[in-house]
Amino acid sequence: MDLERAERRLAAIFAADVAGYARLTHNDEAATLRTLANHRSLMDGLINEHRGRIANTAGDSVLAEFGSAVDAVRCAVAVQERLADANRVLPEEKRLHFRIGVHVGDAVLRGDDLLGDGVNLAARLQGLAEPGGICLSGLAYDYVRKVLPLRFSDLGYREVKNFDEPVRAYAVASAAAAVATGEAGAQRLLPLPDRPSIAVLPFANLSRDQDQDFFAEGVTEDIITALSRLRWLFVIARNSTFSYRSRSADVRQVARDLGVRYVLEGSVRTAAGRIRITGQLIDAETGKQIWAEKYDRDLQDIFAVQDEITENVIAAIEPHLYAEEGFRAENKPPGSIDAWGLVVRAMTLINRVGRSQNEEAQALLGEAIRLEPGYSRAHALLGWAVWWAALCYWWPDTQEGYARAARHAADALALDANDPWARMTFGLCLSTAGHHDRALIELRTALKLNPSFALGRTALGWGLLRAGHFDDAIDETGKALRMSPLDSFAGIYTAIHGLALLAARRFEDALPFLRSSVAAFVAYSGHYNTLISCCGHLGLMDEAQEFIAVRNRVGPPLRLSVLRRNLSRFAHCEVFVEGLKKAGVPE
Repeated sequence: MDLERAERRLAAIFAADVAGYARLTHNDEAATLRTLANHRSLMDGLINEHRGRIANTAGDSVLAEFGSAVDAVRCAVAVQERLADANRVLPEEKRLHFRIGVHVGDAVLRGDDLLGDGVNLAARLQGLAEPGGICLSGLAYDYVRKVLPLRFSDLGYREVKNFDEPVRAYAVASAAAAVATGEAGAQRLLPLPDRPSIAVLPFANLSRDQDQDFFAEGVTEDIITALSRLRWLFVIARNSTFSYRSRSADVRQVARDLGVRYVLEGSVRTAAGRIRITGQLIDAETGKQIWAEKYDRDLQDIFAVQDEITENVIAAIEPHLYAEEGFRAENKPPGSIDAWGLVVRAMTLINRVGRSQNEEAQALLGEAIRLEPGYSRAHALLGWAVWWAALCYWWPDTQEGYARAARHAADALALDANDPWARMTFGLCLSTAGHHDRALIELRTALKLNPSFALGRTALGWGLLRAGHFDDAIDETGKALRMSPLDSFAGIYTAIHGLALLAARRFEDALPFLRSSVAAFVAYSGHYNTLISCCGHLGLMDEAQEFIAVRNRVGPPLRLSVLRRNLSRFAHCEVFVEGLKKAGVPE
């Protein structure tokens, strides 16, 4: 049929199906089919009563069109209430709960069937509804919100399959939804997404100067935008959270309204050319404060301050979110953990930087990939874990380890070219092999994807100093240090910053950072190498000999010939080996 010439009309489209139908039929096919027939009889009668027409049906799904959105939503509410009554006489395991989506849009007629994007969107909305619940598009909501005496919950803009633009969605708070989901469902209308979820409330302007409202709003919007770049995180859109701008809101109620686990709130205060921004991250389920911080700055360039604060907030809360999700995963029975839980648990182990934890993390990531082969972040983190193991000489063959890490990173990028962890790891593999120009492209891309990626910024600094751009390396690693994320790789930040300073022959500036890196991560021999070189340049022979002895206990024996060969591709090789020679390291 030629769809260009097909009959089209504007319709209110009603799409419904049974939640968990495959599981129910698997458990008891005969009883499920009987209940479905009874429920369909009730539903079909109500659709007819509300002047609707049933179109496509297949298995447990129902598609109908109505002449008005009001009729369609009235019918949906009546269906859920009638089916809730029918379910009460059934055992819990035998009950069928329909989810319903309603959209107003263009429909294409082909015989008795309905086709087109409007129909597809109604089906996607149905998938967003709770069992026993109803989900409306923004267009349908606009038609009925002032007509029907119902309570609605704004779900914000949702990404839906096969649609380029996010779709505004609303849930209908009907009695049937509470019956279907029990008391807990009545208290939390919206189900939590299958990944960590967060809402950023508008930062409050505590200044007397009301002109600073725009700054508080700008900070909030920038944080929402930056969080949205973290693809593992579900972030509520600005239009939903800004509805709380002019009213006092309890974070637990906000979380229930928006269907999220975490809420970020804060305030802005300006006085005498200074600005103070505070923020706190709350686990709304428990009321626990996960993170809190304040930032004091001179208000000379307000937009530069806004950018800096955004980067610092994101860099600070991302590891806290990972840690909190890792704690949740650790407290679940192993058999109940899905691929996301395995990845979060692996991230927690990787951040402990030890050998046994690294090996366990690799095993968990391998299992996550087995469960979900297309999970890009699992491939990316496995690449990083393997790269780190090779760097620490935990891999039997270091070069083979780097090659394997590159393969895992490439697999991740084939699945998702926008994963910053994969870009970073692939860039480091290229840098280690001496392909500096290509490496810097990958490492810079990682930061474009996530400007608040502190470890990625340190990796860029590492690549820059290897390529001979020492001043740029000092600048980038210094930025990573200022972000100060609370993770166990902080010792790497100080080590690479110190190495960049050493490469630029700023030995006295490098020394405190290199001492700090050794204290932070005593099991990594590479930190000792740089500190010993720095001590050699400064003539600190006693300290150099002390660290040579410690270094040879945690890694292969230190030899100039080995390091000269290993560093031959890197611009800092000469100054590095020169300091080791002055420190008395044998050839």
